[in-house]
Amino acid sequence: MKNFLTRTRGRRRLHWTDWLSYLYLLMGLLLMFAPVLWLVLSSFKSEAAISEFPPTLLPYTQKMVKLSGAADDGKPHPVFTVKGADGKPREMAELRRMGIIATMVDPAQPGQELKINIRERKPVREVSVATGNYTELFGKFNFLQNLNNSVFITVMATAITLLFNSMAAFALSKYRFTGQKAVLLLIVATLMIPPTIILVPAFLIVSGVGLFNSLWGVIWPAVATPTGVFLLRQYMLTIPDELIEAARMDNASEWRIYWKIVLPLSAPALAVLAIFSVMWRWNDFLWPLLVLSKPENFTLQLALNSFQGELTTEWHYLLAMTVITLVPVTLVFAFLQKYIATGIASAGVK
Repeated sequence: MKNFLTRTRGRRRLHWTDWLSYLYLLMGLLLMFAPVLWLVLSSFKSEAAISEFPPTLLPYTQKMVKLSGAADDGKPHPVFTVKGADGKPREMAELRRMGIIATMVDPAQPGQELKINIRERKPVREVSVATGNYTELFGKFNFLQNLNNSVFITVMATAITLLFNSMAAFALSKYRFTGQKAVLLLIVATLMIPPTIILVPAFLIVSGVGLFNSLWGVIWPAVATPTGVFLLRQYMLTIPDELIEAARMDNASEWRIYWKIVLPLSAPALAVLAIFSVMWRWNDFLWPLLVLSKPENFTLQLALNSFQGELTTEWHYLLAMTVITLVPVTLVFAFLQKYIATGIASAGVK
C-alpha cells in the first residue's frame, strides 16, 4: 500500500502530473470526508456552541471558573481577557454585569473588583467535549427499543431480499422459458417508476392485510428489488452451465443446485446486494413514517425526527443521534467493501 501511494512518474522528483494527481485525490478526500468530520466534531458541541457565528471546527466553549472567598456564590463565572493597568492581558472572571459595564475580579484575588466595559474584553475559550449530547439521549426516548426495531427491520429485510432476488435471478439466468426476456425487461423497467408513485397503493395493501403499525409492514413491501435481481442475474450468467448439468446428472434437485452450488459461487454479488440492502433499510425514513405511528415501533430514523419541532430544533441531540445511526452502516461497509468491486466487475463480464 505504501509503495502504491508513493509511486511517481518522475524518477528523482515529482512530475507535474504527480502534483495534479495528488491534488485531485486530496480534493476528493476533503469533499467526501470533510462533512463527516464536521458532523462528528459538531456532535460534541453544546447547544450554545452550535448556534455561534462564525462556526468553529472544534467544540469550543466559554471558560468558566468558581470564585473563592466572599465572591463565592456556588456558581461558575465566565472568564474574559482584560488589559491590565500595565497593558498586559489578564484573565478575569465576570462577577456581575449591569448594562455595558461588568464587574470583573481576578480568580486569584477575588476581593479586588474592577469595572470594565464589555467592549474592552474578549472571552476566553477552551475545547470542551459535551459528552452529555450522547448520555442524555437515553433519557429523551427509548433508544434501545428504537435500535432493536431498526436492527430487526434491516436484518430481516436484507435476508428476505437476498433470498427472493437470488431465486428470481437463478430462474432468469439458468432456465429457458417463453417470455424470459420480457419478464426481465419488465423487472428492469420498474426502475423507471419513482417510489413515491406507489406509496399510496402500497399503503392501502399493507393496511388491508393488517400490517399497519407492524414492523413487518415496513419489511415486506421492499423485499423484491429490480436492482438486486439484475445484479445477481448478471453475476450468475458467469457460472458455467456445465456445473449445473453435472449436478443434475448426479440426481441433485433444483433446490439443492440453487442452495449448494449457485449461492456459494454468487457470494461476492450477494455481499454487494447485502451492503446496498442494509443502507436502504437502515436509512429508510418515508415508508416507516407512513406505516408506523406508535413510538414503541419507531426506528432510529424516526426517532431522529422527534428532535425537530415546529419552532425549535435540538441540534446537539440531533447531531449526536445522527452519528450513532451512521456507525452500523459504516461498520457493515468496512467489513464488506472488498466485495463491491469484485461483485460489480464480475456482474458485467457477460
